[in-house]
Amino acid sequence: MKKSLFLFLMPLFIGNKTPQPYQPTKIDPNPIKVKTVELKPKPIHKLVNALIYVESKGNDSAIGDRHLKVPSVGVLQIRPVMVREANRILRIQGSNKQFTLKDRFNREKSIEIFMTWKNYHHPNSNFETIARNWNGGPKGYKSSKTVNYWNKVKNKLNG
Repeated sequence: MKKSLFLFLMPLFIGNKTPQPYQPTKIDPNPIKVKTVELKPKPIHKLVNALIYVESKGNDSAIGDRHLKVPSVGVLQIRPVMVREANRILRIQGSNKQFTLKDRFNREKSIEIFMTWKNYHHPNSNFETIARNWNGGPKGYKSSKTVNYWNKVKNKLNG
C-alpha cells in the first residue's frame, strides 16, 4: 500500500516534465551599449604638494616677499589678505572657525586656509587656474606674470 501511494504521489514532487537537454543562454548580438564615465576625484593633494614646493620648498617657517610691508609666510606663503578671505568664506558658510595670522606657520592650517579658498572660489577649476590665481590673485589666471609660476608648478606635478 505504501509503495503504490508513493508511486501515485511521486509526480507531484518530481513534476510531470521530462528532463530537457542543456540549452546555453542566447547572447543578444545587439546589446544596449551604455557609455560609462569613471569619475575620479582630482588628486588635489598633488597640487598642494607642488604649490608647497614652489612656494617654500617645504619650509613651514619660510618668510618671503620681505620687500613688502607685510610679507607672505609659511609653507604656502600666505599673506594676511588670504587669511581674511578664508575667514570671510567661513563666516558665509556659517562656520565659527576663524584663522589667525599665526596659523600661516602651521602646515595643516595653511593647507586648510588654501582648501577653504580653493573650494569656495575654484570648486571645479583646473590646476592651472587654481595655481595662477593662488599666485596672482582673483585674475591671476589672466596675467602673463603668473605663467612662469604655473610652469614651475606644472614641472613639479609632472616630475
